[in-house]
Amino acid sequence: MTRRRLLGAGAVLGAGLGAGALLAGCGGSGPEGAGAAGPSGPTGPPQGGGTLRVGALGKAAAITRDPHGTQSNESDYLIIALTYDPLTVPGSPQTVAPRLAAKWEPSADLRRHRFVLADGARFHNGAPVTAADVAWSLRRLRGTPSGAARLPGVQPGGIAEDGTNAVVLTSDYPNADLPLLLRLTTFVLPRDTPDAAINAGSVPGTGPFRLESYNAGNARLVRNADWYGGAPLLDAIEVRIFTDPQAMANALFTGEIDVASNVGPVAARTAAGRDGVQVVRRPNDSALPLVMRVADGPFAEPRVREALRLAVDRDALVAQALSGYGTVANDVLGTGDPQYARDLPQRRRDLDRARSLLDAAGFDRAARYPLVTCEEAPGQGEAATLIATQLREVGVNVDVVRQDQGTFYDQTWLKAPLYTAYWGTNDSVTFFAGKTMASGAGQNEAGQADPEFDAAYQRAVAFPDAAARAGALRELQRMEYERSGYLLWGMADGVDLATAKVGGLPRLAGYGRVQLERTWLAA
Repeated sequence: MTRRRLLGAGAVLGAGLGAGALLAGCGGSGPEGAGAAGPSGPTGPPQGGGTLRVGALGKAAAITRDPHGTQSNESDYLIIALTYDPLTVPGSPQTVAPRLAAKWEPSADLRRHRFVLADGARFHNGAPVTAADVAWSLRRLRGTPSGAARLPGVQPGGIAEDGTNAVVLTSDYPNADLPLLLRLTTFVLPRDTPDAAINAGSVPGTGPFRLESYNAGNARLVRNADWYGGAPLLDAIEVRIFTDPQAMANALFTGEIDVASNVGPVAARTAAGRDGVQVVRRPNDSALPLVMRVADGPFAEPRVREALRLAVDRDALVAQALSGYGTVANDVLGTGDPQYARDLPQRRRDLDRARSLLDAAGFDRAARYPLVTCEEAPGQGEAATLIATQLREVGVNVDVVRQDQGTFYDQTWLKAPLYTAYWGTNDSVTFFAGKTMASGAGQNEAGQADPEFDAAYQRAVAFPDAAARAGALRELQRMEYERSGYLLWGMADGVDLATAKVGGLPRLAGYGRVQLERTWLAA
């Protein structure tokens, strides 16, 4: 997972939920959850025991062990998410569910949220989790390069202990969605743990599995029988790192692994129709936008950005870059949000209008423009190539530049005039507005600074319930549709492959797939 792929959803939805509701949004809560028969999956009640072998994408050069660091490997993030607990996690039907925070209570003005820790939460060494551990961890997280994005609107001084079992987070502005913004990012470590120990991966976590061994990105984790959420069903999970999705799929076909996580559309097509293989398809899983810098440069002119949006063939991109495993999008991030604005006119390809807009803007068609991609997600590189071809039809000459992830995030992300992005979550409009488009956002990908948009965002999150915020949220999406630096052409389905003996795989979109504590193996 990159520093961006973070998850979340509304505050009062989880208020008052106790430890008994802890697993409401975890793997198995979806329509094909634990105990149900998936495609070619096991039937009957869940069974205990066994070792689940999971393949996940990653590169040895990008390995990180720090839960508060930049995880560009999915394999690293899976290991971290199984070992450490955040305050909140993705859920269903509500999009946020309790985890280490058993409940949360917003103040009347929605500026303060009090998070009460789950009863019985302990680190793997047996030490109880205290408010001091949580507050220290959140302050450490806030001090990282991505800390402002992971704790949006919360300054270091706004993190405080409240007794031994609660922490209070104070936001710069009313924000009903703060618990949503903390999902699967606020991992808790023991207070005062040295950085050297964290980077070595020798820190006890609080999660459903305990790290037993680690070698060059591959890990074995064993069941935490004393986990406060209830002992997992599996004895152990072995995570194996793969650099290529097709190689990972082949490992599943030959019996080397039981699950190929986020394997992508091409590998999914090779699996379709195979006996004994489940194809788990999760709609609205990942956003693959083109980012056009609005702060300066050749795409700062709104008419140029509109021209590019009208020049792409969205249907062709979904059919070719995603092999049909996705849906056409409409330039607003958060398509899985129940209040996503489906009444905005769907943009379709209009080459004449695109050329007219470029002419009116005085766009330099003689110049060549780099389109940078790091091929971080399945279909991302293919989409860049197709977009470059499509843009040439309106006289925009684009050269695709491929970079490794380290170079991309050091030199391109947040800086370049034109690049591809990848977000492995898409269930909240306000998540993206606050993290990637607000003027002070730590992950402001297009360099947007729009005071009217900022005000619209703060109005939207100042309402405590969905019905009250409907109008403000609709206006926020209209502004994003018209003004932002995003060209969101399509949404990629999440695709996991599994053998027939695997039950209870998560069906949540995005990084909800790392919640494997209720997954099980048939004998």
